[in-house]
Formats: sequence, structure tokens, C-alpha cells
Amino acid sequence: MFTPLTADFYEAPTLELSRSLLGQILVHELPEGIVAGRIVETEAYMGAEDRAAHSFGNRRTKRTEVMFGRAGLVYTYQMHTHTLINVVSGPVDTPRAILIRAVEPVEGIDLMAELRGRHLPIKQWTSGPGKLTKAMGITMEYYGHHFTERPLYIAEGEPVHAIAAGPRVGIGNSLEAVSYPYRFFEQDNPFVSKFR
Repeated sequence: MFTPLTADFYEAPTLELSRSLLGQILVHELPEGIVAGRIVETEAYMGAEDRAAHSFGNRRTKRTEVMFGRAGLVYTYQMHTHTLINVVSGPVDTPRAILIRAVEPVEGIDLMAELRGRHLPIKQWTSGPGKLTKAMGITMEYYGHHFTERPLYIAEGEPVHAIAAGPRVGIGNSLEAVSYPYRFFEQDNPFVSKFR
């Protein structure tokens, strides 16, 4: 039903890829069934020259190591109790990544309800980077996995025509990088995270 996009999809420059990811389908094939969400919000982190990036100044640690790898690798990290998922981007040794901030549920609605909590309205299941990984059963174990490979991959969706851009969320201490318009989202989509 879903087919992973090929590796060349990820070869685009980071900001271009951030926009191209909108409308594509993030798929996780779980033992209990498939969950899938249409990507509606992304945030680009431009590596060495971007103060908001974990790899600012080419910082190479156990956590950031995967960002130095090839485009299309999975970069997961923990923030508080949440797992956040990113798409590694840019040429090898250029540590850039794109955070998947929000998806719109398209498949496995029941399973997502189970994973997120049936008491929550559907609009709150996947409207944020920590929420969507919970709803889709995505854990830290995917660090270093490649998005072209099952069971976690990105499949072709429909292109998004109304794309808006703005500053990234929650990066308050990163000086000039605070205002870079590196957050991309589908206009008027109810699953885009609330901008505080």
C-alpha cells in the first residue's frame, strides 16, 4: 500500500527538502498494524552555522554523530520524556537535519488512539513533535535507521500547494537563529502545532 521514497529524494538542499517533505506520508509498520500520517509541518536545522542546531560549530557527539552521515538517515533524540524524529539532510559531514513537527493521521486511526489515549481529541494526537512519535509508536531505537527502509519510512503523498514559513519553535536562547524562517507548514491545516 505504501512504498518508501527512494534515497535520491533526500539529496535535495535542506531548505528545499523541508518543503518537499510536506505532504509526504510518514509510515510505521508495527506488529499490531500500520500507522501513517501526512507530514504537515517541518523545521530545518542548518548545522554548523545554525546556533539552534545540535551540531552548531560542527559539534560532534554521540548524540549528533548520525547527522554527519548520509541524507535520509533517522536522527532521534530525547527531550524531556519525548522522542523527537528528524530527517538527516545535506552532504556527508555537513550535519543538517529536519525535524518532523506535525503529521495528519491517515492510517491506523484506532491504533493511534490507543497509543495516544482515547480521551484526547484527534487534533491533539499528532500536532507536535513529541506527540506524533507517541501516536506512531516511534522510539529511540530508530536512531541511525534509513527512511528508505521498513518498518519506518516516508512514502509518497500529494504535494502541498499552500506552504507557509516562519520562525522555529522553542529555540529561545539561540540569538540570531531565533528569527530564521526555517519552519514550514501547510497553511490552515488543523494538525500544525500551536505556535506559542
